[in-house]
Amino acid sequence: MFFRMIRGTFVRQWKKMLMIALTVALGASIATAMLNVMLDVGDKINEELKTYGSNITVVPQSQAVMNKLYDVEEGDAGEEYIAEEKLGELMTIFWANNITDFAPVTDTTVTLNGEEVSLSGTWFDHHLEFVKKGTTYQRDTGIINLRSWWDIHDGNWLDEQKPGSEAGAMVGAELAKKQKIAAGDTITVKGEHSTETLKVTGIFESGDEADEGIYTTLPVVQRLTDSQGLFKKAEVSAITSPEDELAIKAARNPSLLSGDEYDLWYCTAYVSSICFQIQEAIPEASAQAVRQIADSEGKILEKTQLLMSLITLMSLLGATLGISNLVTSGVMERSAELALLKAVGATNGQVTRLVLTEVLMTSAVGAAAGYFLGYAFAQIIGQTVFSSSVEMSGMVAFVVAVLIISVTLLGSLPAVRMLLRLRPSEVLHGGH
Repeated sequence: MFFRMIRGTFVRQWKKMLMIALTVALGASIATAMLNVMLDVGDKINEELKTYGSNITVVPQSQAVMNKLYDVEEGDAGEEYIAEEKLGELMTIFWANNITDFAPVTDTTVTLNGEEVSLSGTWFDHHLEFVKKGTTYQRDTGIINLRSWWDIHDGNWLDEQKPGSEAGAMVGAELAKKQKIAAGDTITVKGEHSTETLKVTGIFESGDEADEGIYTTLPVVQRLTDSQGLFKKAEVSAITSPEDELAIKAARNPSLLSGDEYDLWYCTAYVSSICFQIQEAIPEASAQAVRQIADSEGKILEKTQLLMSLITLMSLLGATLGISNLVTSGVMERSAELALLKAVGATNGQVTRLVLTEVLMTSAVGAAAGYFLGYAFAQIIGQTVFSSSVEMSGMVAFVVAVLIISVTLLGSLPAVRMLLRLRPSEVLHGGH
């Protein structure tokens, strides 16, 4: 009899039940999309920020100490270097897979056509092989990805793996304009220890001081500065987790952490823990976070997650109000039927259970449809905003189910109160 009555309600009030299902489906779809994107957005924001350069700088330990003690600018603390071969150690740390790109850089000043200009030696698309304890590590890395925002006006990126490319160079747009340099030209630069002839492969615009300088391969600058096999600093781009209280505490002094705190910090991809592991791998180096980027990651992620949480909350609030109106109007339309059930002996609990079962069954159908619709919404957001798919979390299905049950029950409360106050004599006899 119970299920026959439910079936009858679906037949007689199918339009209202359909509206309840659609209301729930809309709320469930938005909640599913926002929660999945929110769980996946951290890595995607990190990946987006990586296109704006490195977030870790590796410098000689002695230079870092001088910079900290005497507040001197980077590079003013003496001509200290790190062995180029040490960079392979970056591929052996715990969070090596989170390091997306890295490149050594040595800056110097050279004379070009009677003018002093900045010359930077680095890796462009360098193929690195490193052997440690019988294991061979390989990586293609360089500033092509670290400087992905550069606009190449004329020519192309320097192809470091192409034979004969060592004597190549890329010239900043401002310097090229001033000295009338174009791709394909040959320039001669004079340093303290040698003179080098370079072929210009491309003209780039960076939007910063690099537009007034030259970039070439690292061996060229090593010869000019008599620093073969060495570099002054390295730029590292790593995917990191947003900083929290534990990361801030560890950044001050890791030795102050308890054993459990240390293990959690070390095994989480905080920028501070990655820097710490780099210093473990290269003891003569100091790894420092580029705070502007590291801090931006956390702030952008927090604001994005807050926005998505608010959107989810508002959608669920709207679904609650919609369910409340629909269920309440449905009870009002069926007041005579429900009053008759009470008159023939049905208790308040039995009548309430009947109505809630009808609503929950309808909501279950709407929630199932909304979940799959939300999956589609999440992929659209991922492709539109991040140009990649969003990984769906199984936990979200459980969370959405709990939220929809809560929303349905909360939205049904006004109707339940009406049921409890329903008096058969007043409804069936007009109050006489």
